[in-house]
Formats: sequence, C-alpha cells, structure tokens
Amino acid sequence: MKNTNLLITGGAGYIGSHIVEQLINSKNNIIIIDNLVTGYKRLINKRAKFIKADLKNKKKLKKIIFKNKIDTIIHLAAYLNVSEAERNKKKYYKNNIIGTKNLIEACKDSEVKNIIFSSSCSIYGNIIGSVSEVKKPNPMGYYAFTKYKGESLIKKYSREIGYNYAILRYFNVAGASPSNKIGQIEKSHGQLFKNISIQALKKNPVIRIYGKNYNTKDGTCIRDFIHVSDLADIHVKCVDFLFKKKKSITLNCGYGKGYSVQDIVNIFKKIKKNCKVLYEKRRPGDIAQVYANTKKFEKTLKWKPKYNNIKNILLSSIKWEKKLNTN
Repeated sequence: MKNTNLLITGGAGYIGSHIVEQLINSKNNIIIIDNLVTGYKRLINKRAKFIKADLKNKKKLKKIIFKNKIDTIIHLAAYLNVSEAERNKKKYYKNNIIGTKNLIEACKDSEVKNIIFSSSCSIYGNIIGSVSEVKKPNPMGYYAFTKYKGESLIKKYSREIGYNYAILRYFNVAGASPSNKIGQIEKSHGQLFKNISIQALKKNPVIRIYGKNYNTKDGTCIRDFIHVSDLADIHVKCVDFLFKKKKSITLNCGYGKGYSVQDIVNIFKKIKKNCKVLYEKRRPGDIAQVYANTKKFEKTLKWKPKYNNIKNILLSSIKWEKKLNTN
C-alpha cells in the first residue's frame, strides 16, 4: 500500500484523527474532508491536506475525488448522538443517509476502488451474549437505522460503480492516542468514558448512570469498549486487505468482552474515592447489551489488540482531558 490517494471523510473527528495519525507516515497522500460541525481544527494533522466540505454538496465531493485521483475512501463523517437522532430524524437522515449516498454517487467513473464504511454494532439491536456478523440486523434506534441504511447503500452501489468495500461495525470506542496529541473533544454524545474524564478533573466528581433496570448482571448496560488506536489500526489493516484480496468484507470491531457501565464506574471509584454516582432513567435508543464475536475479524485480518487493558483505556481518556483543560 504505497502511493495511494486516500480520502478520509470526518478526518477532523475523534476516530478520523487517530486513523490519519497512523496513516500519515506511510507513503500515501492523505486528504481530509470535514465540515467541522463535530470535527475540530486542532485534531487535523498538519501533514495531511484538509478541505472543508459537507457531504450534502455532491458537486464539491465529485470535484475533490476527481482532482485528487482518490482510489480509497474511509467514510467516517456522520452525526453520532443516539438520543439526538430520536429527536431530530430529519437532520440524521440528511447527513448520515443522503450524505453517504452523495459520496458514493460522486465516485461514479472515478478511480475509487475501495470504500471503508464506519458502521455501528447498534444495527444488531438487543442481543443476549456476543454477536457475530451473520446476525440479521435489527436496528432499534434511529441512529442505528441510519447506519443500517448506509451499509445497504455501500453494498448496493458496489456492484454498479465497481468498488470493493469493508463495512466495519464499531463497538464502543474509547481512550486517547498513546502520543496524547489527540483524543475526544466533542462531549455532546453522552459517551461514558468522556463523561467520566470530565468528572475526573473535578473536586467532587458526579457520574450519572442511565438506567439500572436492564436485564443484565447489575442492571446497567453492557458494552464492548475498544481503544481508539486499536480501531485506527484496524482501518489501516483493512486498506491493505482491500488492495491485496480485492474482495469485500463486513467485520465486527471490538474485543469480544462485555463490561457493564457499573464495572467501568467501579474502576473509576478506585481512582477517585469521593466519586458520587447518580442513577437516572434510561436514555431513548440505548440497548441493554451488545459485545462482539470477533472470530471472523481476527481470522480475516490476523489482528491482535495492543491497548485492550480497560483501566488503561480509562486512564488515557483522563490524561487527554487534563491536556485539553490546560491548553
């Protein structure tokens, strides 16, 4: 994988910036597009080419793809707030579904051979135990539905336009880069590790747990948390896979281990003894439990995690939050 022209949509976001950090040392041209609504200028790698653009503008997307001779796209740009998606379906439909359609249609007659699509484990719906890629999708919230529709569009157009794809179903992404140069800034998504990290800097931290009456071991949601740098590495491996194998794949991206929200809060309580926990009502769109069956994924990419210690994932989040608040 050399002399590749890679386009990363949403490359100024949390996950996108980590992928760019890992790709930037390869002999490839990295082009980032982001509308900077949930992306941040400080996360843009100086060695990548940045273009401010929106997925709603198909004409501009086409121009970027053709002018830069793009052959591979990593498509991350999307709105991510599960609760907001329930309240504002139109916004999520336009951005996540129509935006994806625009991007794909802009690839027509171009040099694009590979598309990696950022999907979500939420498309599976409620699961007891682990879930494998053969499970029929059953999206329960509207955000999950937009991801399911995105997958369908990627598959449908692949035959028509002639590209191979990798659909990556992310489980819960957490942590910050080992370099501590980049991490999560956006705090409106209501993500657990971000919320804990913000509270970690306070004299009297208060952690809110949404729902304690789920059908799980302790009544709180169970999730498979994956370190963002491991997830970024998976994208790099997928680019290689698509170039070498020239065939499409759908993979779960997690560690195959479920932790409850209470488990994570208990780890934090050992770090901050005076932490207060408040139990709130369930959030709309949240599912009780989901964690990955990773057999296919490990076999396909011959991949092993580097950062899968759950306490270290939390500590890296807190370290980044400190940096954010001192700069």
